[in-house]
Amino acid sequence: MLRSVNASAPPTEPHQPSLSEVHSSVEIPRQLSFWRRFFAFSGPAYLISVGYMDPGNWATDIAGGSKFGYGLLWVLVMSNVMAILLQSFSARLGIVTGLDLAQACRAMFHRRISWVLWILAEVAIAACDLAEVLGSAIGLQLLFGMPLLLAVFITALDTFVLLLLHHKGVRLMEAFILTLVLTIGVCLAIEVFLSRPEWGPIAAGLVPRLPGEGALYLAIAILGATVMPHNLYLHSALVQSRRNSRTPTGIRQGIRFNIIDSVVALNGALLVNAALLVLAGATFFKAGLFNIAEIQDAYRLLEPLLGARIAPIAFAVALIAAGQSSTITGTLAGQVVMEGFVHIRLRPIVRRLLTRALAIVPAVVTIVFFGERATGNLLLLSQVVLSLQLSFAVIPLIQLVSDRRWMGQYAIGPWAKVGGWVVASVIAVLNLKLVLDALVDGIHGAGNHAWVLWTTAVPLSLGLMALLVYVMIVPALERRRGLPVGALVGVHGPSQVPEIEPPRSPRLIAAAVDFSRADKVVLSHAVTLTRSGGRGAKVLLFHVVESGGARIMGGELADSEARGDQQRLELYARELEQLGVDASYDLGFGEPADELATLVEAHRPDLIVLGSHGHRRMGDLVHGTSVERLRHRVKIPVMVIPAE
Repeated sequence: MLRSVNASAPPTEPHQPSLSEVHSSVEIPRQLSFWRRFFAFSGPAYLISVGYMDPGNWATDIAGGSKFGYGLLWVLVMSNVMAILLQSFSARLGIVTGLDLAQACRAMFHRRISWVLWILAEVAIAACDLAEVLGSAIGLQLLFGMPLLLAVFITALDTFVLLLLHHKGVRLMEAFILTLVLTIGVCLAIEVFLSRPEWGPIAAGLVPRLPGEGALYLAIAILGATVMPHNLYLHSALVQSRRNSRTPTGIRQGIRFNIIDSVVALNGALLVNAALLVLAGATFFKAGLFNIAEIQDAYRLLEPLLGARIAPIAFAVALIAAGQSSTITGTLAGQVVMEGFVHIRLRPIVRRLLTRALAIVPAVVTIVFFGERATGNLLLLSQVVLSLQLSFAVIPLIQLVSDRRWMGQYAIGPWAKVGGWVVASVIAVLNLKLVLDALVDGIHGAGNHAWVLWTTAVPLSLGLMALLVYVMIVPALERRRGLPVGALVGVHGPSQVPEIEPPRSPRLIAAAVDFSRADKVVLSHAVTLTRSGGRGAKVLLFHVVESGGARIMGGELADSEARGDQQRLELYARELEQLGVDASYDLGFGEPADELATLVEAHRPDLIVLGSHGHRRMGDLVHGTSVERLRHRVKIPVMVIPAE
């Protein structure tokens, strides 16, 4: 069951910030321009984005493009939309609660459930790091001609690069990552230019469909390579590297700028993945090479197919850059989930060596026993494993950001909630179908040895399905019951403070005049407001003729009183123009409050200024209060100026 803790109780567990060595290390200065604030917040999403263009993506994009041309391009776009939505949820969780997703899950679920979720997260990180090891090793082999096994062991040296970046701060790490991302982008832009793709079929590839047998497996692999579970844990921690104000305005500012950061960075990753798939479709699929599952084959075929020596070199350089950039985020994610779920804190170099060892072992075993040709299938398998783990991160994340007990006034709205559950459902259904198809095929193909799957794979699959149902239903039931939550340090929902955003200066100011001494202060305030509104601000004079005839005949009245009132308004307008104010006027006929409301509806000013009528006691009962009646009739601000 959920760990429901009285919110007023003292904390039962010490709370240490995620990635404490970079926590709150980047200052967000106040009173900056939009762009300076944007650049101050920018960075976490770029670290995240490299996980969306790692070597696992290369394998799935090349396999999908070579087998189905541009037919699976829509999967990339759909996956990227999912990624932006989920990463924005992750950033919101970290900004609002001060917890990463792993810490929040530990506080939300029973300890045993947290341990299972931790193990699944570690499996996902190991699968991701496996792709990074193989990708970097293949890039080294292709560029320098070294044996693949030696290149795999050389990849362990990037541990020391990561350690150096850790000591220099998160800003240098972000700059290093951005440099690698730009390198990838330039290299792949060269490849796409040389491949000369056809834009019509590319547009057709954006229409959702499964173009043939095996398309679902590749679509799920692309999904797993694009929307990565460990990035959800990491993003909620990285946003806390900004020393942002914990006021409601600061929190809203952090949410807004991190959403922009995510959109920009992840759309950049989409362009990289689309470039890979388009490259494969424009070269291998077009040449009839439908089964290019090995990155090595893609490298060797690029030069003869494209006729340019730079093509394979740019390909290998981009592959190494992708492997090295994504390996950094994989290590940071491992540190986050280990500290958050089980409170085990390791030095970064120890954690890096452990993660890399878990990835090197299966890579070495595959190369030694199955040969270098099997690495492509291993890369695809690693991405399918990532996809299978995705629901166990996505569903708790949506539960948390939807819950006002955790998020207070910053909980996601109804449409975002619907979008999140649609994404979670798509991921869960696709993965369920993949697991069922794999089990059925495996059991049928195992013959007399099918009992092995019945006693191992089937119970494991059923257990994971039961866990998925648990994390989906139990938090919803607890939220429905309204039980309080306590997250490590007794997190309460943030205070309900209204959003304070100064409106734009008024451009059209209505001034109601009645040719009394109140007009002086009304017009003086109207002039002041136009000057604060800058160039183009105008005053619109209103006057209501309220004689008996006006109340009966309305605008058809043309008696001496109406003509005299119009002449006075013209004099007022000319006087205001002498003061440099653009002025115009309009007359109403009848009951003042009703006519002023009609004039406001017709001209749509930004606010209306009027003077208090000066009635007291019995006068209010006899004449009524035009101000109160008008205030309830219009949807713009009403400024009342005392006449005395």
